[in-house]
Amino acid sequence: MRPHLPLAALNTATRIGLVYMASSTLMEAEMYAMATPSATIHTSRVTLPSVTVAGIDAMMRSPELRTAAELVAQAPLDILVFGGTSASFLHGTAWDRMLVEHLEKWSGLTGRCTTTSTASIAALDAIGAGPIALVTPYRSEVVERAERFFAENAHPVVNSVGLGIISDRELAEVPLDDVYDLAVRTDTPEATAVFISCTNFASVGAIAALEDELGKPVVSAVQASFWYALELAGADAAKPGFGRLLDSRVAAAGPGVPG
Repeated sequence: MRPHLPLAALNTATRIGLVYMASSTLMEAEMYAMATPSATIHTSRVTLPSVTVAGIDAMMRSPELRTAAELVAQAPLDILVFGGTSASFLHGTAWDRMLVEHLEKWSGLTGRCTTTSTASIAALDAIGAGPIALVTPYRSEVVERAERFFAENAHPVVNSVGLGIISDRELAEVPLDDVYDLAVRTDTPEATAVFISCTNFASVGAIAALEDELGKPVVSAVQASFWYALELAGADAAKPGFGRLLDSRVAAAGPGVPG
């Protein structure tokens, strides 16, 4: 009898394309942590000068963005995600929708492109959230843009926090324990859910513990992006243990899949 071959699913996996910041390090790692071998992540990168309104805007208006989307789409992808939260909410909902349209045009993946901001609203809607507590590493000018974006999408921010970080590399250096503590301090009774913003800010390893501690749903930018990619693809390729949002996309228990 042929032995079990644990990576046999890789060449038939759901392929998630990701356009991500060149200086960022956490999103791929966190997505792979949540994924079974039935989902793979394929990344192209763009330059982010700084985590400020001016720096984010410069990245989004650079020709690198189109090039990155076109390059990663040369792979046979099922879904394409732009993995930047602040970059996709920077100028509001219309801007975010326009970005999705551009991604579809550049990649040829009509109806199969999304952004982290689009995914985040879809995730908050899916868990039935209303007002939220917002946890970010941003400086105040970016936090204010985030508050406006969530409010115009039926999720007013009742409390928020920002760490004032403007270096993308420094975002990834914030310990997960600190993110956990920050979320606990930022939550309020009025918040129906907690949202952790930024795709280069550690989050997914704390979500289940935060939900237990706070007694409410917790959604992060990376978790929402991965969940929505699976939703668009119709794929059950998530591991258990990463928050109630992903429960609907957890793979059936089997060889190599934690039960």
